[in-house]
Amino acid sequence: MSRLSISAVAVCWMTLASNLAGAATEARAAAPATSAATAAALPAGFDAYVAQVMKAFEVPGLSVTVVKDGAVVLAKGYGVKKLGDPAPVDAQTRFGIASNTKVFTATALGMLVEEGKIEWDAPVVRYLPGFQMWDPWVTRELTVRDLLVHRSGLGLGAGDLLWWPPSTYDRKEIARRLRFLKPVASFRTAYAYDNVLYLVAGQVIEAVSGQSWEDFMTTRILGKVGMTGSNVTHSGALGGGNVAAPHARIDGVVRPVDPFASDNTNPAGGINSSAQDMARWLLVLLADGRLPDGSRLFSDATSANLASIVTPIPISNPPEELAATRPQFLGYGLGLGISDYRGHKLIRHSGGLPGYVSHVLRVPDVGLGISVLTNQEADSAYGAINYTLIDHFLKAPRTDWLAAFQKAEARQQARTAEEERKTQAARNAASRPSLSLESYAGTYSDDWYGDVAVAFENGKLVMRFSHTPGLVGDLEHWQYDTFVARWRDRELRADAFVSFALDPNGKIDQVKMRAVSPATDFSFDFHDLLLRPVPAPARP
Repeated sequence: MSRLSISAVAVCWMTLASNLAGAATEARAAAPATSAATAAALPAGFDAYVAQVMKAFEVPGLSVTVVKDGAVVLAKGYGVKKLGDPAPVDAQTRFGIASNTKVFTATALGMLVEEGKIEWDAPVVRYLPGFQMWDPWVTRELTVRDLLVHRSGLGLGAGDLLWWPPSTYDRKEIARRLRFLKPVASFRTAYAYDNVLYLVAGQVIEAVSGQSWEDFMTTRILGKVGMTGSNVTHSGALGGGNVAAPHARIDGVVRPVDPFASDNTNPAGGINSSAQDMARWLLVLLADGRLPDGSRLFSDATSANLASIVTPIPISNPPEELAATRPQFLGYGLGLGISDYRGHKLIRHSGGLPGYVSHVLRVPDVGLGISVLTNQEADSAYGAINYTLIDHFLKAPRTDWLAAFQKAEARQQARTAEEERKTQAARNAASRPSLSLESYAGTYSDDWYGDVAVAFENGKLVMRFSHTPGLVGDLEHWQYDTFVARWRDRELRADAFVSFALDPNGKIDQVKMRAVSPATDFSFDFHDLLLRPVPAPARP
């Protein structure tokens, strides 16, 4: 599961996770309405199948939306909003859709292109004169389109620690610090998913429209589409009402977790929506921007731009059980992943936040749209549901996708456990630190993140990220001059190795970090930090 993301793994439909159960619940109200005739078009026993998927992957609640040929086939909730509470998920229950927000941001830019206020291929500095990347040439050349297509040269998830976990930096400061992020590839040569450039895209929208990103989304997109039950901020998940509580597996047990509530990166993933509202959105997308009253939200040209590959993505072989999902082409458009399945073009995106994952897809040539929103980190659950529905509407041979995703997920979990076992086995537990524990204490600084403090408290070392209140960890000795940061907030699931390197004089020269487990979300980009000691102020 990746924060706000459609990782290369997710694009290849190989994302694997584990999840929880609940009985299907009929949506109390659904507008657009679902007719008996269209409901009959669903696979036989579909509700029972969804319940099996939820039980297999431990999903407390989810919603499913299906639209076909301009009509709503299904907009329905299943299970419960929160474990221990019988309140059911219905068609109006809101979930964090995370990175499925990205196409909304891209759509807003397309609307501004149509109005002549920006150009897709104009440099960002035309609209944000203070914008800078590491390389001055890239700063001059990076365009509005480049903000959306993950080819800037930044590494996977680069800069995410500026906002995740919630930081004290505001949007402008996060964008300002991009100039200190070193690229890992040449400009426009490689795909690497990022979130921070969507934050910059939000600033472009604000600069040229005169509206905040949130106001533009609410008034010019959600309001026009009729998505009146949705909101546009991460903090909206805290507002009460008909909201699904996020859940995750913590120490082996699925339980409710705190929602991500920082609004810094709303343009990358802030929308909360429901089955009912996602039906409205899918109908507009499938109609190339036409609204129900015949007017246009956006033009055919914008629709084509959104769904055309800009950045190719290397194709990997999926697990053998999912071999049929291997695409012949794969790439990223504007806020959307694009591939094929059984000879049909798929346009899709996943989204992930703590306790929520979602997936929204279209098969345009058959007029099909599907949305699955979950309140658990349940990639395999939406995968099994999606492929069952797609195969049904394509009249493809029946496949037991539930069994296939269960097997693939079990193999991935075993692989992760084996890698963690090998790491543990390679540890020299008898080794000792080179210095006294007090000698590792001090303030360290990274060019793009800022300060990280290591303190000696009550006989042990404690690490604190100065601009991220939630990143407080106890440093446990691992081997030699490497420690493990055990974050006190166990919901983070991101313990990290902290390795101190000494200079020839035995003084600490630098500190590097990397996640302990290969399952750690890539938004914890500890590995990009290069921490150096900050000299103590001279005494007067």
